[in-house]
Amino acid sequence: MAESGNEAYASCVHDVRAELGEGPVWISGENAVYFVDINGSRVHRFIPALGEASHWAAPGRVAFLLPVNDGSFLAGLPDGLYRFDPQEGSFVKMLDVEPDLPGNRLNDGCVDLHGRGWFGTMDDSEESPSGSLYSVAHGADGFVLRRHDTGYTVSNGPTVSPDGTRLYVCDTPNGLIYCFDVTPDGALENKRVFVHLPEEKGYPDGVVTDCEGNVWCSTWSGGHVRCFTPEGVERFSIHIPAANVTKVCFGGDDRQTAYVTTARKGMSQQDLIRQPQSGGLFAFRADKAGLPQHHIVLSAE
Repeated sequence: MAESGNEAYASCVHDVRAELGEGPVWISGENAVYFVDINGSRVHRFIPALGEASHWAAPGRVAFLLPVNDGSFLAGLPDGLYRFDPQEGSFVKMLDVEPDLPGNRLNDGCVDLHGRGWFGTMDDSEESPSGSLYSVAHGADGFVLRRHDTGYTVSNGPTVSPDGTRLYVCDTPNGLIYCFDVTPDGALENKRVFVHLPEEKGYPDGVVTDCEGNVWCSTWSGGHVRCFTPEGVERFSIHIPAANVTKVCFGGDDRQTAYVTTARKGMSQQDLIRQPQSGGLFAFRADKAGLPQHHIVLSAE
């Protein structure tokens, strides 16, 4: 990665060539980025300082990893939420999600500062608005699921503002990033459009917030990460040498190294000749620090 003046440049730090790379999270205790290849049914870990990579096979298309405060992850697979233990490489099912909608799958998630997980579902054929937005929290009786909104063909994001009072989620095919207010009890209200991204800029995929509340949006078929102020004004964009940019996380000691997942899905041979590192993990230096990675909090059972 390199920087010149105020312009940041992204470089490929792990040429893993994922079919559908997604969901990077920075685990500071390991100085490592974890991310998934959804279509490859794999969890990846990359330690930038060592150039060391490892991976685990998942029992299905794993869409996201939500860190848990015991060192495990809550992983989103097509049919529900699983506990993934990287020490053992094991996946144990915790909750069914939408068993009545076998054409749906889980897609993208985050954890807020209160230890709640947020994630969405989508129509696997990307045709029907059958997806919904959920939260998940752990209580005395185990994990509890709560549905907040519906009508998404492909939900993406989500992310929460630094103070926990706003939640952003993408309606990818329609080019929309929505914003909700989050109430003290974790409900969502006051849904409104935060950004409508024109098609020529790509489709909004994963979003993440930094320490000042700016929203960093990765663009599918757009080849950029676009940074918006909390008011929805675009501050700048950073070119990624891969058309399908899926999500950012902030890592490093100062949380100002942005790691970016990408995908090869849907690219022609000519596309891949022009952008051979598509599906790789890229990095650039951000002008703002990201938030600390929050964890799902396990209550005493």
